[in-house]
Amino acid sequence: MAPHATSADSSSLSPPVRVVIVGNGPVGHRFLEDVLELDSEKRFQLTSICEEKRHAYNRVQLTSYFKHHDPDQLSLCGSSWFGEHNVAFHISCRAVKVNREAHTVETSDGRYIAYDKLVLATGSYAFVPALGNLDQCAKGLFVYRTLDDTEAIVEYIKSGRVRRAAAIGGGLLGLEAAKALYDMRVETHVMEHNPYLMPRQLDATGGKMLVDMIKRLGIHVELNWRTQDLLLDDGGSLRGLRLKNKASGEMWEFECDMLVVCAGIRPRDELGRNCGIELGAQGGIKVDDHMRTSDPDIYAIGEVASHRGKMTYGLVAPGWEMSKVLVSNLTGVNPDAAYTGSDLSTKLKLLGVDVASFGHSDDFWFKNQFKTDDATKAVSLTQADPFLGHYKKLVFNPTGDFLLGGMLVGDVSDYTRLLSAAKRGHLNGKSPAELMGFGGAGEKKTDGGLDDADVVCTCFGITKGDIDSAVKDKGVSTLEQLKKTTKCGTGCGGCIVTGPVKKILADALKKMGKDAFSGICSHFPLTRKQLFDVVKIKGLKSYKEIFDHVGKGDPKGCETCKPAIASILASLWNEHILASSRDVLQDTNDRFLANIQRSGTYSVIPRIPGGEITPAGLRVIADVGVKYGLYTKITGGQRIDLFGAAVQDLPQIWEELVDAGFESGHAYAKSLRTVKSCVGSTWCRYGQQDSVGMAILLENRYKGLRSPHKLKGGVSGCVRECAEAQGKDFGLIATDKGYNLYVCGNGGARPAHAKLLASDVDEATAIKYLDRFLMFYIYTADPLQRTAPWLENLEGGLDHLKQVVIDDKLGLAEELEQRMEYVIDTYKCEWKEVVDNPKLRARFSQFANTTDKDQGMSDQSVRGQSYPVPWPETGPWEAEVSKDTSTDVKQWQWTDVGTVDDFPLNGGAAVKVGDTQLAVFRVSKGDEGDRWFATQNMCPHKRAFVLSRGLIGEHQGEPKVACPFHKKTFSLETGACLSGDPYKIAAFDVKIDGGRVSLHLPPTQELDKALATSRWRVTGGESNPQSGGGSPKILDTFGEDGGKCGTQQQQEGACGGKLNW
Repeated sequence: MAPHATSADSSSLSPPVRVVIVGNGPVGHRFLEDVLELDSEKRFQLTSICEEKRHAYNRVQLTSYFKHHDPDQLSLCGSSWFGEHNVAFHISCRAVKVNREAHTVETSDGRYIAYDKLVLATGSYAFVPALGNLDQCAKGLFVYRTLDDTEAIVEYIKSGRVRRAAAIGGGLLGLEAAKALYDMRVETHVMEHNPYLMPRQLDATGGKMLVDMIKRLGIHVELNWRTQDLLLDDGGSLRGLRLKNKASGEMWEFECDMLVVCAGIRPRDELGRNCGIELGAQGGIKVDDHMRTSDPDIYAIGEVASHRGKMTYGLVAPGWEMSKVLVSNLTGVNPDAAYTGSDLSTKLKLLGVDVASFGHSDDFWFKNQFKTDDATKAVSLTQADPFLGHYKKLVFNPTGDFLLGGMLVGDVSDYTRLLSAAKRGHLNGKSPAELMGFGGAGEKKTDGGLDDADVVCTCFGITKGDIDSAVKDKGVSTLEQLKKTTKCGTGCGGCIVTGPVKKILADALKKMGKDAFSGICSHFPLTRKQLFDVVKIKGLKSYKEIFDHVGKGDPKGCETCKPAIASILASLWNEHILASSRDVLQDTNDRFLANIQRSGTYSVIPRIPGGEITPAGLRVIADVGVKYGLYTKITGGQRIDLFGAAVQDLPQIWEELVDAGFESGHAYAKSLRTVKSCVGSTWCRYGQQDSVGMAILLENRYKGLRSPHKLKGGVSGCVRECAEAQGKDFGLIATDKGYNLYVCGNGGARPAHAKLLASDVDEATAIKYLDRFLMFYIYTADPLQRTAPWLENLEGGLDHLKQVVIDDKLGLAEELEQRMEYVIDTYKCEWKEVVDNPKLRARFSQFANTTDKDQGMSDQSVRGQSYPVPWPETGPWEAEVSKDTSTDVKQWQWTDVGTVDDFPLNGGAAVKVGDTQLAVFRVSKGDEGDRWFATQNMCPHKRAFVLSRGLIGEHQGEPKVACPFHKKTFSLETGACLSGDPYKIAAFDVKIDGGRVSLHLPPTQELDKALATSRWRVTGGESNPQSGGGSPKILDTFGEDGGKCGTQQQQEGACGGKLNW
């Protein structure tokens, strides 16, 4: 006899329609959102079953995890979302069987969940082809599909076992995986059995151009090679691949330590297969235009759905379209809604290279219209620029009056316009040559030639007309409002980052007689350039002076405007950033002149100009590292990084370094970091000039130069480019006549190749041009804007920049040079100033009321050095002890924690009471005196004891603090999280009596029971400390009984051929 089936909820609706959805990926979660939006009568009782240990996250942005290593940044909602919307949520719980007769879903933990309607959104798994022993469970073999996969890849690379890695597959997934490996700084190879990359989206010319561009980044591409077998050592670890060349038959034993298989995906249709539902011809669960399967009470959406039994889609946008159709039918909002297929057009950024492919219909790809040479079927126009790496191909019908599709490599700025032309069915009166851009197109529309019906956000089908309507009818005036109103830009984000949405919004506002908001924030409704000019012309030298002149609203400002103003003040007047209360304007990195690390400690990076250092200098750094127990690493900028310094040890560490002749490396600042060099003509037989000497000269010239974003330089001694100068904000490559000067390049998430500003210039001319260029950038860039996007947005682009810097078109050359000379002449080492100033030095203490030292995160030993243990998994968090929630406050007492002068004005400091860390904040109210606040010092997001080092601001009149780690903001009055996350921190009252500061606190034992550092210290990846009573409310799962549904997650991975959904 089968166990009794539990209902998913105890809803009072009669009768409730029990809808169970299996899968909580992006499509499954969108289904929940769609139901909640359209189910106005609340007739549906929702249950979601999630096999993974995390709720829905953005798989489109999965590669970004290798940059930030923070799963929360990918999350599509907070953990509390399910409870807040009455969705029964079963996490770490796998659906193992569907009983169609009983209308139940059996789960991996033995539950039987009843349904009236069942929706399968189980997605797909990474396909591992049956080649040789490729399906063997080898150490070092991975697939790339989920966050678990990415975490496993990261941990394996961190183990130190990976020198060279390979990704099998030259399609989208393979190139994404290669980008991830490349970001982890391992030698990366892409293995593709075809003669070029992305053969399903590009033709041979476009694919080979993509190969060339990716190779320039330092990634190896191996074409025409098919994997035959894995090569394993005696311990079962991967040591290489046996490959066969498709053209020559040659065999190759390729050595590598890691392999990521990206050979495509397959639908996870086993639930449907096992319960007898009809499947598609190529797998997947067959559905009709209403997303119904062969069982009228079971539906399928997303990658598992085989539309009409013929087509499964491996993209997220079709799944969202399916969800909307299904929900429209279920709720009766639009019972005639039908799904007729999705557009396969895509615009991507692969390893920093923009690639787009678009078509009028699926025939463009499936019938190879984009590759055909048969002029009776299609005629192509192509345009190629191998120097810039641009390729454009448009395919027309034989009569030239219909655009069948096209592809773009390198420059995708015309993607939206051309996609709309292909979908429109006609050329709107243009000839193929005009559409190609060969001339005769007439006056160009200011909106890029888009019509109201043209789709600009393909993830959600948002048209230009939708944006115009949002502005006109719904009062939208900012990007954030547009996202909330239309969801435009909340999918892959490409329509905002590289697409036309920003301009469409600005044009729509202009038509309404409004200006798109371009200010820094609500407190300073000016652009950075406008604010820079005001500060420069009026000679303003403090935040208060600037706010009095142009500020709006609450003078407390926020975490956005304060660092921007601090940067402007430093760029113009070059005074010490900690002088005159400027420390409380700074993010924690600038406030403590060091980069904060995830353990709450800091890094120490002395300047090593040009990467040149003596053995005696190395010995000093080694002695400091040993003495203070610091992790040591050589950086990509040719200097040495020391990690793990406690804030109170920083002045003493730097005193020893300064005494040895070292200066601040400004690794914590938005300023010049390094000027990288090769050895040049001093040692290298190919060297044309003394690149080391030039790099040292430039680094010493521009050290301490504060700018809107960090600056990096490079000097290469010849065209072999060992210093990677063309990937820097400024770079010089030596020639036999002098130097070629490049500007506006960068690495990072959006790599950009530097542009040639001047050729064969001598040393003095190069420096003159650099002075002008750097200062012009500082004058005109937006906050946190690197030089590459600054140039992209600069009206007139590179030509205009040359006219300003070389030709002095604006008559600014003399002023720019003088301003640079002023900065150079007034330079002082920031750390030497602190070391020599007792008052500044005193600010570097962990606690204001004691010299005790607390470690907020434990260490682990890896490869002979200390690392912090991994961050924990955390869920919603609410402190049980707080002024507004505690019931027994009669036992509370006032506890003295120091003098008023111990706490910085408009800033915070930590105090220690018992074993508990608290943060005390002092906020100026001008003539009305000061307001005081106290909270716990631990940010619950990552259990980091750092809130006292956060920036103070205000949100709709409410004082707040922003955590310096991830900018989670909390009310100083109530402890509520103002950034929408499910956290609430403890808050306490403060009183001032006779110049002494006291906090109203519970007895120390009760305080420690709730907030003790020893209890919440991260010791090794745990999610909820079990010691101590009175556990706070950590609610990381939601089931119908409030308990966790399943504790053991099946992880079959590559070896089982299936992944989690």
